[in-house]
Amino acid sequence: MLKMRPARSTGDSQRGFLIPIGGAEEKETNPVILERFVELCGGSSANIVVIPTASRMADTGSLYVELFEDMGAAHVDFMQLKTRADCDRMSNLKRLDKATGIFITGGNQLRLSTIIGGTPMADQIRHLNAHAVHIAGTSAGAAILPEHMIAGGSTGPTPTLDKVTLSPGLGLINSLVIDQHFRERDRLGRLLAALAYNPYACGLGVDEDTAAFIDPYGVLEVVGSGGVTIVDPSDITYSSIAEIRNGDVVTLTNVRLHILASGARFDIQSRRPLIERVLESEEEA
Repeated sequence: MLKMRPARSTGDSQRGFLIPIGGAEEKETNPVILERFVELCGGSSANIVVIPTASRMADTGSLYVELFEDMGAAHVDFMQLKTRADCDRMSNLKRLDKATGIFITGGNQLRLSTIIGGTPMADQIRHLNAHAVHIAGTSAGAAILPEHMIAGGSTGPTPTLDKVTLSPGLGLINSLVIDQHFRERDRLGRLLAALAYNPYACGLGVDEDTAAFIDPYGVLEVVGSGGVTIVDPSDITYSSIAEIRNGDVVTLTNVRLHILASGARFDIQSRRPLIERVLESEEEA
């Protein structure tokens, strides 16, 4: 059985970036997130594969192909994976091998997990990311990046036992749980509920038109017009999750929370904001 965990880098290879985007990213007026993704993937030599599986809209793949081509990427196409058999097809796996970047679109994350999860395609994506290929996902595509995926849930700021539904993700990172459209859809409660189930992970709530560019060393930088909410449960002193019934509010004590705007950085490994770098750049300006 394929494991939902990050593949190991080998030799001199460096892990590629992971880029969860909160959805509704700017595509025309000031598309800083998508432009930075193209630049990271090689700019004029970038080779990008778009995976629009989460979307039911027929033109989602071609829309992103056109966008990335207009931004100067050398080669872009989309891979419409409609069945699990598509994720086992050698021609698709070979096409993915040529990519410098993979972009997973929004839609329904359960379509992604049920079609791609546990297939050779999922294993290939983990392997490629461990060997310098950059993986970006917007909305549903962001939710599926970590080991534990938020598959659904209800809105509101207060965590309850039945606030969130979890399922396996792609396993590209096991130290984060990611939620998207975060501020716009009032999803703090369900992210807190997810962390109550799994306090090992750090919660990442990404606003719309906002991304967290996570480098090979586990340092993220916020890019875009919104913010990233980081919920760190590593010092939790008490959780009532095992003692309550559906609908009951979860008691959580000593949870740490950070709100980061564009340019701010955070070290996922040490769970520390690197805000001094932002202050230094502001002083220089």
